[in-house]
Order: sequence, then structure tokens, then C-alpha cells
Amino acid sequence: MQSTHPPKRHVKISVAIPASLVSDIPHLREKTLRIGLIGRALAIFRVDEIIIYPDIPSQDQTRDASLIEAILSYMETPQYMRRLLFKIRPELRYVGILPPLRTPHHPTQNRKGDLKIGEYREGVVVSSGKRGIRIDIGVETPVFVPNVQVKTNSRVTVRIREKGKQLIGELADPDEIQIYWGYKVNVSKFSLSHLLKDRRYDLVIATSRRGDPIMKIAEKLLDRWKRSRRVLIAFGSPTQGLQEIVRQEGIKLENVVHFIVNTVPNQGVKTVRTEEALYATLAILNTLASD
Repeated sequence: MQSTHPPKRHVKISVAIPASLVSDIPHLREKTLRIGLIGRALAIFRVDEIIIYPDIPSQDQTRDASLIEAILSYMETPQYMRRLLFKIRPELRYVGILPPLRTPHHPTQNRKGDLKIGEYREGVVVSSGKRGIRIDIGVETPVFVPNVQVKTNSRVTVRIREKGKQLIGELADPDEIQIYWGYKVNVSKFSLSHLLKDRRYDLVIATSRRGDPIMKIAEKLLDRWKRSRRVLIAFGSPTQGLQEIVRQEGIKLENVVHFIVNTVPNQGVKTVRTEEALYATLAILNTLASD
């Protein structure tokens, strides 16, 4: 793999955004563009997981959440795999305007000769038999992985083991890869407060204009960050801050998070959009915790 790629972080970063992220936008094209900005932010700042949570209990937000999930998943998928994994769907009508991620798992090499022994690639299982499986990894010929059984059209990670007349590989766990390898998209069926109280996270950060200025608490936050393995960063919606969202459940935000931070102090506009807050927050945290 190219040594120019930064190493994987010692912490896994999850970001939580509301299902109503694009509910204030009437046209699918503009919805797609906003979601595309989110996807770019996740990749730029090496976020491992994005969670889409319901933020309006009185509404069925399944459609909004599914749209965000579909577009973010499409962006994260390497280009050569998209035709196999994504069928023609109306919500993907404008994906042509999405900016490319160009992350390490979106390789530009599309020839067999460009591959290196030990290189990792994402792929789609195109055939499966008693001897093993064949995986499309975006080059002229599929890679063969012997002695395994995986359903066709499954997405897998493969490591190149041998080159020659036939490419030979082995299945790999993305967690073993030591560089950033994209993000996962999950839709939560549970409320925001339930997510914030999840004990899997060692550090939970809420963003709010009513929070502490980031530099005021930077030392304490960084100390906690260094001792953490999983971090969750939560963002509010276009119409409600995190305090208002959890208040609907009878919860006080300060009781379910470790820090409430304001990463855009003295903002010059009435409201900061979710995608704008995402860039500002992740950029500052990336500088503070630069590993």
C-alpha cells in the first residue's frame, strides 16, 4: 500500500446525524448534494461510522433515513463495485453530481499488472463453487480465493496473495488494514438519548452553540480522547439542537454526554447547518487529536 496514506487512528470515530438532515430541502438534487458534503467530511477526517438517528418522534422518518443511508453508502462504495451492488433506484437519480472520495479503498489502478502482493482491495463475489469463490476487484480478471464459500453479490475485502496467470487472494478483515478504509453507514431504530447512553463509547461529545467553547475545554477533552477507544460525536438537526431533541424524551443533554462543545464560537449567522458544523467540529478535533 502507498506509504503516503496516514495510519489508522487509535480511536474509532462514530458520528451521529439526524434523519431530518435534508427534510428542509424540497428537491432530490439538492438533497443529494448536501448528503455528498457529509460523505466528503467523513472521508476527509477519517470517520469510521456514521449513524442516522430519528429526531422527530411524531413522524415516520424511515424514508429520509433510507435516502441518507443509500447515498452515503453509494459514495463509500468503490466505483467498480457500484453497478453490481446498487440497482436502478429513484433516490440515486442524481448521484452523478456527488464528489469522488478518492480514499485508499477507491484505487485508481484498474489493471492486473498494477496490483502488488499484499495489497488489499474491496470486491464483489461474482461466482461461488466447491473450490472457492471469484471476486471482481476492478481489474481485467477476478481474483480467486480457494476453499471458502460466500454468497454471490456479497461485498468482501480481499488481500492479494499471488500473481500470475491467475490472481490468487485471501479474504481479509478490514480491521487489520493499517490505513483509513472508509466508513460504515448505520440507521438507528433507537432514540438519540439511547444512542448517547451506549456504553460502547468511551467518550461522547455533543455539539451545540450553547456548549463550552472548544478551546476552553480542549485540554480536558484531549486527555479523555487519548484514553478512549471509541468516540461518538453527535450533531443536531436543521430545526432543533441536541438539547431540544433529547428533551422530547425527558432527558437533559448534560446527563448523557461527557462534553457539550461549541466549535463555531461567535458565529456570524443565525444558524449553522449540520454539514457546516460537521466540517468545523471534525477539523478542530483532527487538529487537537492529530493521530
